[in-house]
Amino acid sequence: MTRPPEPDLSRAGPVRPAARRRRLRPRHLGAAAIRALCAVNVLLLLWMIATSLRSTEEIFDDPVGLPAHIQWNNYLRAWQTGGFGPALLNSLTVSIGSAAITVAVAAPAAYVLARTERRSGGPLTLLFALGIGVPAQLIIIPVYVAFAKAQSLTHLKLLDSMQGLTAVYVGLAMPFTVFLLTGYFRSLPVEIEEAACLDGAGALRSFLRIVLPMARNGLITAFTMQVLGAWNETMFGLVMLTSDGNRTLPVALLSFIDQQQFQGTDWGGMFAGVVIIMAPVLVLFVVLGQRLIAGMTAGVGK
Repeated sequence: MTRPPEPDLSRAGPVRPAARRRRLRPRHLGAAAIRALCAVNVLLLLWMIATSLRSTEEIFDDPVGLPAHIQWNNYLRAWQTGGFGPALLNSLTVSIGSAAITVAVAAPAAYVLARTERRSGGPLTLLFALGIGVPAQLIIIPVYVAFAKAQSLTHLKLLDSMQGLTAVYVGLAMPFTVFLLTGYFRSLPVEIEEAACLDGAGALRSFLRIVLPMARNGLITAFTMQVLGAWNETMFGLVMLTSDGNRTLPVALLSFIDQQQFQGTDWGGMFAGVVIIMAPVLVLFVVLGQRLIAGMTAGVGK
């Protein structure tokens, strides 16, 4: 029996199977969708900045136009009338303070959970993960009542104070921060810590001198995420802060909008207030964007 002649593939050219084309197409579509979404966000940001430099009459005549005459007074009016100056200082104090405390407390706890070999390590990590799903609206009344009782018993200023709001933000951020850092610590090589132990370094020294420098991107990510969360938080600030001098930026913006309802809506001033709140967040993303991505992606699947 003779074999059939084999087909000559030298003239057929490169073979591109349909399965390969199907695999590449979703990736290209996803990249195009991401670029389009980024372009829309950049256009919205530019429109918001341009609108903050226009008068109310110009905004009503042409909502998407450019400013004919730049109105820098919108920012001055929002800063003075809306009280954004003291509110900016309060937001910086609460955001940075709560982020520093959260990372300082969560880092040792996450390291222990990442390196422990006991059976309780997994359930404890799962417990912190479950804490992420608890809505803040469910605990706002119990937190307020607990702070009121603690203030009456200990005479500590917990309500209408920066330290009370900082404590709330630390408690809200602890589940996510511990869960994030646990995955990051698990991605770090254990061999370096073992070598340090052979050189005579204790557990505390190894953690401070070796683990924390290696986990710099994860710590910066956790710190930045907490700063952003506290910076944009409105509900607890609105409930727990009652005096004008203790307002944060989101609460000051809401109060400024309420004032405009009685005095005549100042759309240029309101957009200027939104830009004031948004500007520090944009600067933070520009400066720490790469570290945020590295911290969020490290430890995936660990």
